[in-house]
Amino acid sequence: MNDSLKKYLFEDRTTRVQTVNLTQTWAEALGHQHYPPIIRRLLGELSAAAVLLTSNIKFDGSLILQLQGDGPISLIVVECDASLRIRATVKMRQEFICPENGTLQTLLNANGNGRFAVILDPKNRSEGMQPYQGIVPMQGHTVAQVLEHYMKHSEQLDTRLWLAANDEKACGLLLQQLPSTGGIPAATQNPDDTWERAVQFAETLSTEELLSTDEDTLIHRLYWEETLIAYEPIAVTWFCPCTRERVANMLKMLGSEEIASILSERENIEISCDFCGKPYVFDPVDCAKLFVNPDSFVVKGNKSTH
Repeated sequence: MNDSLKKYLFEDRTTRVQTVNLTQTWAEALGHQHYPPIIRRLLGELSAAAVLLTSNIKFDGSLILQLQGDGPISLIVVECDASLRIRATVKMRQEFICPENGTLQTLLNANGNGRFAVILDPKNRSEGMQPYQGIVPMQGHTVAQVLEHYMKHSEQLDTRLWLAANDEKACGLLLQQLPSTGGIPAATQNPDDTWERAVQFAETLSTEELLSTDEDTLIHRLYWEETLIAYEPIAVTWFCPCTRERVANMLKMLGSEEIASILSERENIEISCDFCGKPYVFDPVDCAKLFVNPDSFVVKGNKSTH
């Protein structure tokens, strides 16, 4: 199992530890995209965070994380469902050039109007039911800090995140202090001691170490003196529902006249999926087949009738 989420629990059950490793999933996410390095890093970190957070929600639906920007980047969004299938995309403002030395704050919160949004979208929503949405100001210099701020103030849970991404991998480590729960024997030591110790060890972790070390080795290095309960890994996959049929249906909605007008100016119609970037090309013959009466489909300025 290449891409997986792994969960661990301290013996006193007061602190949760999770790791995620995305390699194949990350390769598919970038397969048809050409993002600058800084955008790849931000998108990868948010993707890893989405998997780490989704796995703790008992919810049949999707968790959507959005970085809503007022700078060169207008939106970074990652969606992860209950089966840990993810998709992600970035929206740029065409009038801006993304600087190589850009940061989360300069790219997304240049004028102080950036926002971080968390959306819970149920799988089977009843009519009129709206997804839950929480929005907070974009506080923090990293994706991890933005999420920690949200979790602290919205979920009332102490949560720490270490996230990293490059061209080959997106990964992360999550620590979360769990609330005391009825029915579980009292811990033999102060739960705050466990939490502080877990965080102290994790703070020695460098970005390079996070990217270059497999999960089991990483956890052993950090917590070799601790007793951890390990759970079965959960597979993580890339999923984008885009298909040629869906794109064709969208073109149908434009109508034959509009399609013919577009083809009078270009040889083909090419549309790329917003999420995965996969291109779909429709030539005049393909477009003619979209309509009930193909004989009526005439490209203006073109003698051919399709």
